Amino acid sequence: MNTSTPPTVPLDQQIGLGLRRNLAQFTLLVVVNALVGGMLGQERTVLPLLAEEEFGIRAYTAGLSFILVFGLSKAITNYFAGTFSDRYGRKPVLVAGWLVALPVPLLLIWAPSWGWVIFANVLLGISQGLTWSTTVVMKIDLVGPARRGFAMGLNEAAGYAAVAATALATGYLAEAYGLRPAPFLLGIAFAALGLGLSTLAVKETREHARLEAVGHVARADGRHDHLHDKLTDRQVLVQTSFKEPALSSASQAGLVNNLNDGLAWGLFPILFAAAGLSVGRIGVLAALYPAVWGVGQLVTGALSDRWGRKWMIVAGMWLQALALAVIAVSDSFLPWAIAAAALGAGTALVYPTLLASIGDVAHPAWRARSVGVYRLWRDGGFAAGALLAGIVADAFGIHAAVWVVAALTALSGLIVAVRMYET
Repeated sequence: MNTSTPPTVPLDQQIGLGLRRNLAQFTLLVVVNALVGGMLGQERTVLPLLAEEEFGIRAYTAGLSFILVFGLSKAITNYFAGTFSDRYGRKPVLVAGWLVALPVPLLLIWAPSWGWVIFANVLLGISQGLTWSTTVVMKIDLVGPARRGFAMGLNEAAGYAAVAATALATGYLAEAYGLRPAPFLLGIAFAALGLGLSTLAVKETREHARLEAVGHVARADGRHDHLHDKLTDRQVLVQTSFKEPALSSASQAGLVNNLNDGLAWGLFPILFAAAGLSVGRIGVLAALYPAVWGVGQLVTGALSDRWGRKWMIVAGMWLQALALAVIAVSDSFLPWAIAAAALGAGTALVYPTLLASIGDVAHPAWRARSVGVYRLWRDGGFAAGALLAGIVADAFGIHAAVWVVAALTALSGLIVAVRMYET
């Protein structure tokens, strides 16, 4: 009887890097991230209106509290999602995120008080932190370094196109059937499908990152020599947040980008309603911004692989600032629609490019942790935006809040222009 051990297949023959080689799993993860985006999109049009009409919340700061808790819980979860993904694997974190998402639409449908909505958004933030962070890391794992920007463009395009489509659909559902429960029935379907696909079809990708780490080549200019493969969690946090110029520049730009997204999510529907627009038209404007953002990333992510990251980020931040200024001075549908499209275009230039720059600089051994730290700062922008916009709007009006955020966005672009190098 032959008792010899079967030959072990080398790791690089079992798995491989590249989009074509991993197309089936990559495509599946694009679909999963679209479902993640849909969970966020169910709130974009309806929830700010729900706060006023059903719960009688008039103060902007109080009305934006759901974005504040969403941003805080998502930001903190992003950090731990990266750490857990490195430690336990990507798939368990993804599945856990969908389990947390399951009760969210039910809580929004049945909420008898605003406190239920706040709790639902804590769960939504945790779920988004686990699921969106993990799909980002898994796609970076699969494609390797050559097409990282393209991969991030597809990932973010899927997510935010779904945000836009769901925001548009919920606007029309709310106009036809009321603010509850019809718009949130979509969320129930998204959560069930996302959990099923993630549990049954998605495969672990951590070994792809380990394969890339084996063949990792340092930059010829020696710029990353201090970023070796054995950094502690604290060192990754410090390098990504403050010390490493490209990583920290990306982190602050991400924070400001989502600061203006928090403003758009929480205050724009109220601004548009005050001008007399119907819920359906508000839904169109709420969808237009993430639609251009989402579709645009199919182009901008790939272009950043060819043209570079830095100046696309700078241009995107300054275009966002200009679009916000136009929204602040306008008072009718058409200029708001043009500005919303410009805001989406600016965000499309920035969003996948920031993630790709993190992937460029971070070593594969701690990349997931660095992505988690970056997303900690970026999605902390939701909380910062809700708090800042609410305080300024309560004191000086919505238009003043938009002007303040526009100025901060322009300043953020200037910081990237001065401090960041090409990655």
